[in-house]
Amino acid sequence: MTTPTFQPVAAPTQMVELDLERPDELRTPGGLRPVPSGRVLALVRRHGHPLGLVTVTGTAGDPAALPRAVARAAHRQLRAAQEPRVPSAVRTGQVAVSVIVCTRNREDLLEPCLDTLLRTVHPRVEVIVVDNAPADDTTELLIRTRYRDRIRYLREPVPGLARARNRGLAAARGELVAFTDDDALADPGWVSAMVAAFRSDERIGCVTGLVLPAELDTEAQAAFERFGGYTKGFTARSWSRAQSTDPLLALRVGGFGTGANMAFRTDLLRRLGGFDTATGAGTRTRGGEDLLAFFHVLEGGHTVAYQPDAIVWHRHRRTMDGLHSQIFGFGVGFGAYVTAVLARRPRLLATLFRYSPRCAAEMVRRSRERSARAGGRSPAPLGRTEIRGLVCGPPNYLLSRWQQRGIRGGEPS
Repeated sequence: MTTPTFQPVAAPTQMVELDLERPDELRTPGGLRPVPSGRVLALVRRHGHPLGLVTVTGTAGDPAALPRAVARAAHRQLRAAQEPRVPSAVRTGQVAVSVIVCTRNREDLLEPCLDTLLRTVHPRVEVIVVDNAPADDTTELLIRTRYRDRIRYLREPVPGLARARNRGLAAARGELVAFTDDDALADPGWVSAMVAAFRSDERIGCVTGLVLPAELDTEAQAAFERFGGYTKGFTARSWSRAQSTDPLLALRVGGFGTGANMAFRTDLLRRLGGFDTATGAGTRTRGGEDLLAFFHVLEGGHTVAYQPDAIVWHRHRRTMDGLHSQIFGFGVGFGAYVTAVLARRPRLLATLFRYSPRCAAEMVRRSRERSARAGGRSPAPLGRTEIRGLVCGPPNYLLSRWQQRGIRGGEPS
């Protein structure tokens, strides 16, 4: 397995991308910003395939020098950039895909997200926005007026990301259903790359993709990337029960991907019961619904695949307070996920106890490494914040599950 390469990023740094087949064309995520002339973190591609990241500082007054500098850095730093690559020719156009974006009172973030989804090169896509317990009708008005017949609008009145995703899943018409967040920007080839991965192997039930920062304007955004971010690397890989001998595979699903960039075979996800409504943002667990979905795909005998060609750009939290809240939520969500897995598969408890010293050692080491990369400018180390959240995960999941039982149709599957 290839370990993701973490860049020693500092803020402010502009995100850009460059395809070596078009070395003079430097672009920004979603085309939302003018091409910069200062320090950039560049995604390097060839024939659309991501090869890696390089950091370059441009020359003031000579905008044409920056793409040349990125290309030179790529050839110098990335071995993959030196290897010729033939463009793939997988036919994906006949597969219908439903893209679901769940949102709540964030119209300023949602609009750019939807604009990028409507620029997808895949011909058969329906975009569904699920408005989760909104404070008013602002999002509905945005969809009805700006996007009209191009985007479907649904409302889920009960708070909870899992509920919102289930609402979209129930209405999806596509053979595949993909999920991204309202603070993400989709690459034009995102959907097609997902479809190509599914078509490569009928055993694949879930595909995740590469998530890169859309901006690194603030220290909090740079610290999140140094902490590990969402990036899972630039090498395609897959996981299944049949192929793995790892007794702790269920505890490693966080390495598969994230809910901001995932897709499933629609019928399979429905058969698996969708997402556990006791988990996810908007509940006490603050997350974990995506991890549980990955786990259920594995337990069902299917494969989870990671495809770095499927790219979305994520707009990270801009403040340190927001970053600490997010990292705490990651810990709570993972603790809730482990509790949910053990509640469904009690036999895993013996395995967990058997390997608990190794798990604890790995967790402490990873947390220290990530916290060290993030730097010491925050009020408390991010690793410690994550562990505090992890401890809160089990009781929060049990309480959230009890609360869901009081909501009609809310019993976790």
